[in-house]
Amino acid sequence: MARSYLVLEDGTVYEGEPFGYRSDAFGEVVFATGMCGYQESLTDPSYQGQILVMTFPLIGNYGTTDDFYQSDKVHARAVVVREYCKEPSDMYAGKTIDEFLRDNKVPGISGIDTRDLVIKIRNGGTLKGAVTEDRESIPDLVEKLKAAPAPSEGNLVGEVSCKTVQRFDENKEITVGLLDCGEKGGILRDLRSRYNVIMFPYDTPADVIIESKVQGVLLSNGPGDPSHPMILKHTARTVADLSSQLPLFGICFGNQVTALALGGKTYKMKFGHRGCNQPVMYEGRVYITSQNHGFAVDDGSLEGTGLVADQFNVNDRTVEGMRHKDLPIFTSQYHPEASPGPWDTSFLFDRFGKVIKEGHL
Repeated sequence: MARSYLVLEDGTVYEGEPFGYRSDAFGEVVFATGMCGYQESLTDPSYQGQILVMTFPLIGNYGTTDDFYQSDKVHARAVVVREYCKEPSDMYAGKTIDEFLRDNKVPGISGIDTRDLVIKIRNGGTLKGAVTEDRESIPDLVEKLKAAPAPSEGNLVGEVSCKTVQRFDENKEITVGLLDCGEKGGILRDLRSRYNVIMFPYDTPADVIIESKVQGVLLSNGPGDPSHPMILKHTARTVADLSSQLPLFGICFGNQVTALALGGKTYKMKFGHRGCNQPVMYEGRVYITSQNHGFAVDDGSLEGTGLVADQFNVNDRTVEGMRHKDLPIFTSQYHPEASPGPWDTSFLFDRFGKVIKEGHL
């Protein structure tokens, strides 16, 4: 039987069985806690540069389908599971996860003790890792991992953002802009169900967006470090310039960039939040949310920015959303479009339209 290895930068090696596409992969090893939604997670551009560990012990027990894609391909560099299902339910028909990964040229490794791996990440923090079938290369691979920069040090947003302006005319009353830092298909879907949408590349200047006559701008999710020099030079600058001219709604990466644009700070979390079961306290109520992020807004840095953190994660008190004291700007660190996950907070898309019409929160 063929063997595959997950190698971590601290020298830890997990042995398993290869599936999916047969190749090596390098990335930041992160874990997601969802019991379902593997296709949505794998095709989420926010996983660019990462090796995704699924904590649920059986992955792929239903087939893939076109309805679940969040982009046009798998963005995770590799997938780690305890067990993958070779004969899924025919509920959705579609392909097996093995076929799905092979078609997308992404390797998988199964038979891993994912509980032990997740405990290691939770205790020690996120690690760089690699998947390989070459056992003899492991010692050299560990040294390369130690020396290699983290994937988040690259401009991952530049890899996944659209390259040209795209227009979606839905014959709606309101037209909004979508600044694409790696948007999930679910965000575009929920916007198009309510508004006409013009989608802009992440490095679009504010004056181009203003000239398009959009009435508000949604700042999308995306991968990597929001304080990357290219993001500060382009995206954060655009958000700062737009902040006094148009209503803004930031989601996930867009939440972090909003904080940076107005003078706040962000930081890398120990192991992040990834899954569709994260509790958020908002206006006296707990909402269950879908999340995928490894960076967070520093609450203490918001003083003097005009931004106020008004949503917090119940588990660790990290910032889950902000509003501006005077301007029509609000954000959520979680994903109100879910995909996968709960629909508890989808009302935020309607709130965006209300803010646009009324000009204030």
